[in-house]
Amino acid sequence: MVAGMCATVLLTTGRTVGAEQAVISSIDSAGTRSIIVRAEPASGLDATVLDRLASLDGIEWAGAFGAASDVQNAAFDDATRVPVRTVWAADLTAIGIPATSAIENRSAWASATALDALGMPDAVGGVTAVSGGEYAIMGRINVPDYLQFLEPLVMIPQTPETSGAVSVLVVIAERPDLVAPVSRAVQSVLAIDDVTTVTISTSESLATLRGLIEGQLGSFGRNLVIIIFALTAVLVAAILYGLVMLRRKDFGRRRALGASQGLIVGLLLTQVAVLSAIGAIIGCAAAAIGLAATGDPLPGLDFFAAVALLAVAVGAIAAVIPALAAARRDPLAELRVP
Repeated sequence: MVAGMCATVLLTTGRTVGAEQAVISSIDSAGTRSIIVRAEPASGLDATVLDRLASLDGIEWAGAFGAASDVQNAAFDDATRVPVRTVWAADLTAIGIPATSAIENRSAWASATALDALGMPDAVGGVTAVSGGEYAIMGRINVPDYLQFLEPLVMIPQTPETSGAVSVLVVIAERPDLVAPVSRAVQSVLAIDDVTTVTISTSESLATLRGLIEGQLGSFGRNLVIIIFALTAVLVAAILYGLVMLRRKDFGRRRALGASQGLIVGLLLTQVAVLSAIGAIIGCAAAAIGLAATGDPLPGLDFFAAVALLAVAVGAIAAVIPALAAARRDPLAELRVP
């Protein structure tokens, strides 16, 4: 009975929880927590905005990017041009750039797309800016999802002391529900000359969607679990009461031999708890195999553990009334039963 209950919960609510966790995990990616500020040259936005952002809570990462300018492979006069941007960030390692550069303000890191366009498959070489200046390609970076809109991407990290104009500011909130308040806080510290020269785009709609998914699926799962466990508790209590009636002579003998009511209750509850634990393990294992076989997402281990513990608790609670009934049987009356 308990094994069937656990398997039913996991194959219904567990499947829903697994799907919910998979969807929410994709929504919670950094790309859906991003706040992107695009600034025109006349806005006056510069790299000092990162110092002001450092005082705000709820920000996981922030990076400022300068305006794009063209560079080409220094080994060829008429090579393909690729956009390059200066970048400022308190944590450059988050985007795959080492914290220190061999040549300050002159070292560049490029994405695979940019390296293919530059003709540098080994991520080594030099590039020349169309506007003047030479930079050394130091390595390849894997562009995170929240910076894909800048591809092909070549970045030249700048030291904190080097200021400059910023055309794109990317801020990653710690959680999806913080996107809206962090966005308002970011807007308040931009210190720009004209608010019409900047545009702010966020993923607030995805954060709202996350809340709806979590709320609706969670409510459905809770209601179903309550119904299944309540029904199982009634069935366990009824079956156990029937077993108590069948074994009433045995309980009468125990009482006649000096067993206390507490001992009878303890024996029954312990027996039911052990059997419930075994049933919970079997049910959870069978459900996990079934979900894996059908390719459905598995809920977390904490969900499996919670279902198993709740199943044992429900079994023990359902056994209380039958156990009390067994303990209160009159030993003399029961021993007279043929």
